[in-house]
Amino acid sequence: MVARAFTVAFEGVEARLVEVQCALSPGLPYFGIVGLPDKAVSEARERVRSALGAMSIALPSKRITVNLSPADLPKEGSHFDLPIALALLAALEIIPRDIAENTVALGELSLDGRLVPVIGALPAAMAAAEADRTLLCPRACGAEAAWVGATQVLGASTLDEVVRHYTGQAPLTPAEAGEVTPETQGRDLLDVKGQERAKRALEIAAAGRHHLLMVGSPGSGKSMLAARLPGILPPLSAVEALETSMIHSLAGLLSEGGISRQRPFCEPHHTASMAAIVGGGRGAKPGQISLAHNGVLFMDEFPEFPRPVLETLRQPIETGEVVVARANAHVRYPCRFLLIAAANPCKCGYLADPARACARVPVCGEDYLGRISGPLMDRFDLRVEVPPVAFTDLELPSGGDSTATVAARVAAARNIQSKRFTSAEGVRVNAEAEGALLDQIATPDAEGKALLIRVAERFGLSARGYHRVLRVARTIADLDHSADVRAPHVAEAVSFRLAVGPKEK
Repeated sequence: MVARAFTVAFEGVEARLVEVQCALSPGLPYFGIVGLPDKAVSEARERVRSALGAMSIALPSKRITVNLSPADLPKEGSHFDLPIALALLAALEIIPRDIAENTVALGELSLDGRLVPVIGALPAAMAAAEADRTLLCPRACGAEAAWVGATQVLGASTLDEVVRHYTGQAPLTPAEAGEVTPETQGRDLLDVKGQERAKRALEIAAAGRHHLLMVGSPGSGKSMLAARLPGILPPLSAVEALETSMIHSLAGLLSEGGISRQRPFCEPHHTASMAAIVGGGRGAKPGQISLAHNGVLFMDEFPEFPRPVLETLRQPIETGEVVVARANAHVRYPCRFLLIAAANPCKCGYLADPARACARVPVCGEDYLGRISGPLMDRFDLRVEVPPVAFTDLELPSGGDSTATVAARVAAARNIQSKRFTSAEGVRVNAEAEGALLDQIATPDAEGKALLIRVAERFGLSARGYHRVLRVARTIADLDHSADVRAPHVAEAVSFRLAVGPKEK
C-alpha cells in the first residue's frame, strides 16, 4: 500500500502541488527517490535516515521507493526532506495515513531531526489553501506562512514534534502571522537644496508610477533625490504587500515572518549581470526588477550598464512581467516597478561647464547618452536635467515642501486613480492605462489637444510617446485635483518629455 503526503515545487512565484508517494515492498534493503529530483532532493534520503535514527526509528529491511509526482516536473531544493519523511512515517504506520495525505509540508531536516527554515513558505501556504490542506513547515517559517490566513499553518522545531502532534501526544499550536514591519523614517526632501524642477518630476513619477530619467553632472543631487522617493510613495495595499512578499519569500528576504507595507527600493550596481537584473541563474531566481515589484528600481550610472542588460528592460517595462526561459520551463515573475535612472551628461560629466569639460564636447555627450537606445529612451515618461548647485546656495535655508507634504499630495492623487480604475482589470495607476481606457480618462480639452498635435508634428513623437504624454498629463491633472486634462497639464507633461534625449526634426 502506498502512503502519501504533499509538498510544492516552485515555478516562479507559482507553487505547484507535488504528491510524495512512498511504497514499502519486499526485497533487498533499498531507499530510492524518483521523479526528476536534483542533487539536493536525492540526498534527502540520507538526511531522513539520520533524522529517523535520532528518534530511534530504524528503517525496515525492505525496498523503499519514494516517487515525486508529477514525475516530469523538475524538483529542486532541500524543502522536500520533511514531506518525504512524513510519507515514510505514514508508510511505517507511525502516523495516520489520512492525516499525512491532508498535509502540505516543506522543510529541511538536519541529521539530528531539527527542522531548518527554507524559502517559499508564503507561496506554499497559498497552494495549501487552494488545495484545502494544512501546511506543515519549520517553526521559523510559520509566522510568514500564516499571513495567508486561508489555511491552518503548523510550525514545528523538530521531526519528533511532528510525530508527537500527529499521534495526539502533544498537539502543535497553529502559527500566527508575524508583525507588520514598521516603516523606517525616510530622508526628507528638505535636505535637497534647490532642484525644484527635479522634485516636481519626482512627485509626478510617484503619483502615476511614471519612469524618470535624471541627467546631471556629478554631485548635483541625483542620488539624493532618488533616495528620497520611497518616502513620498504611499504604503503598499494589502494585495500589493502579499504580491511583493511572495517574491521576497522565494528570495529568502523576509525576516522573522514580518511583512512590510513599505515599497521596496532596489539599487543594483552597474556591474550587475543580466541574471541579477532580470532573473535567472541556478533555479531561475527572481532578479532585481522582480524584487522591486510594486516599488522602485533605481539604476545609477545608467549608461554604464551593459547594453544587453538595458535592452532586456524594454519588454518588462511594457508588460509588467518577465519570462525567464529555460530548456525545460518558462518561469514568469511579476515586475511592475517604477524605474528611476540617473546619468551623467557625458563621460567626464561636465558637458555644460566650459571650464571643466573635455575637448570632445559636444560629441562626447552624444556618444555617452547614445548608449541608451532610442526605444528604451522612448519608455521614459519624464526626463529632467539636474543642474549643479552653487556652493553658496548650500548655506541658504531649506526651501520647497517637505517629504510629508509631498507624500500627502501623492497619496491623494493615487486615491483618485484607485477609484477611477476600480472596474478596470489589471490597471492601478495612470501609467498602466491604454487603448480606449486612456482615451476615456486622458483626452485633453481643445486647446490642450491642439498643443499636443503641434508638439507631436514638430518633434516627431512616436505613438508610444504620444500616449505617454497623455498619461503624464492625466497624473498632473490628478495632482491639481482637476477632473479634466487641460492645456497647462499637457504643456508641463511635454516639457518633461523633451527636456533630455534626442529631438527629431
